[in-house]
Amino acid sequence: MAVEIERKFLVRNDHWRSLGTPVHYAQGYLVADGERTVRVRIAGEEGYLTIKGASEGISRVEFEYKIPVDEAIGILRLSVTPIVEKYRTKVLFAGKVWEIDEFEGENHGLIMAEIELQSEVESFSIPSWIGEEVTGDMRYYNSYLARNPFCSW
Repeated sequence: MAVEIERKFLVRNDHWRSLGTPVHYAQGYLVADGERTVRVRIAGEEGYLTIKGASEGISRVEFEYKIPVDEAIGILRLSVTPIVEKYRTKVLFAGKVWEIDEFEGENHGLIMAEIELQSEVESFSIPSWIGEEVTGDMRYYNSYLARNPFCSW
């Protein structure tokens, strides 16, 4: 069984911008009920179908499958939520990949960084551009942002 162990942070400044190339993401949810999410995503020119369970601490069950982008486009039209759009930049820092998401549309102005870990107690270095930790705050889940955009907070 695949398990995602992830921590999320707000981004405090732009010092990360020159460290990677942003890729456009568009994603929608077929199911997002708090106990599970089923998401379709287009990342650049690739499509993905992802199924996640409820969070337990900073971990949750996750299954992700690459699918043809034309099928992802079709499935995206079935989304029960508005589409979340963002640009993701992957940055390598101290041996770990940080994924910085800069949101578009009604979530414009929100910039978050995520780091995936091998265990819940794994230590890691925090870059100077990382701000407040928001792990576990449901408002920062993409499935929440789809229905409750940042501009309405």
